[in-house]
Parts: sequence; structure tokens; C-alpha cells
Amino acid sequence: MPIDDLQQAAQKIAGFLSSLNKFGGMRLKYRITAGDGALDPEGLEARQIYVELGGPDVPLVIQHNGELLRALETIAAQMLRLDQREHDLVSFDAANFKALRAQELRLSAETAAEKVRRTGVPYSFPPMNSRERRLLHLACRELEGIETASMGEGPNRFLVVYPEGKTNLPVTPPTKPRGFGRR
Repeated sequence: MPIDDLQQAAQKIAGFLSSLNKFGGMRLKYRITAGDGALDPEGLEARQIYVELGGPDVPLVIQHNGELLRALETIAAQMLRLDQREHDLVSFDAANFKALRAQELRLSAETAAEKVRRTGVPYSFPPMNSRERRLLHLACRELEGIETASMGEGPNRFLVVYPEGKTNLPVTPPTKPRGFGRR
């Protein structure tokens, strides 16, 4: 379902980002584009609002695999009362992070597909958010000799690349890497 009033939605996001700078101590510049100008040139997102962040605090926004960037998107989507399935109507990026991540995921998909075709053994990606899993599914759809499926629940959901026609093969769930916030 499209966003009813793009101008009002963009103003809400601008107010949120202004408050984040003022009260949160962030130093971010932003450009908000709504409507046709916000369309994703690669067609991967159904975005109607695109927010491009800049400024001295961009490194904070994209560190830890873009967690804060994704959090800002989620907050904006919730402010606009978008359903979970509509969250890609609002997209944030900073320092071209998401475009570079999409390219990285496409290369990972190609590498995994080649390995699966060569060995006949399914490949499990580590758990990732729904947008990144979707990008992998789309990248793999263009590759021959493989199929993909998402498995697991919640934050442990991951994507598996199977040899074509062999989605019944057993899969070992990936282990979560130890690191930030983990003991």
C-alpha cells in the first residue's frame, strides 16, 4: 500500500532527523526525496521515500554493518505506521553503504552458487535481516543450477543455497560469529 501523503511523510522524517541532531547530539545532514525521484534505479526496493545522509557522523551510522542506518529506517517506517511488509517504501543510505552492500551480496551469491554447483553441498549464509536475504534471493534467481530458501526464525533467519531440485538435502545452521554484544 503506497504512502498516502508523501510530502507529509517526508516532513515527519525531516522533523525526526532534526530532533536526532538537536537532542541526540548527532551531526548529520540529510536530503529527502519523495515520489518518482526516490525510485530505486536497480528496482530492488519499492521505495517511495529516499533519505540520503551525510555529514561528520556518517561513520557512526554505517558502522557495525549499518545497524544504526537500519534502525533509522525502522523508526521512520514505524513513525509512518507502515506495515512490516511495507518497510522498504522508506529507504535510508549513507556514504553509498547500501549500494556497496548490495554489490557485496551479489558477489557472495555468485561465489556461493559456484561452490554449490561444484560440490553439490548446500551453502548457508549467516543470519541476516530480511532486506539482505531478499537481495540474496533476487541475486540467486538470476543464477542457473541453484535454488534458495530462507530458514530459521527471527534474528536467526538465514538463507540457504541448494543445488537445483535438491532442497531436501540436510542443512547445518550457520553458527553466529562471536563479537559485539555476544558472550
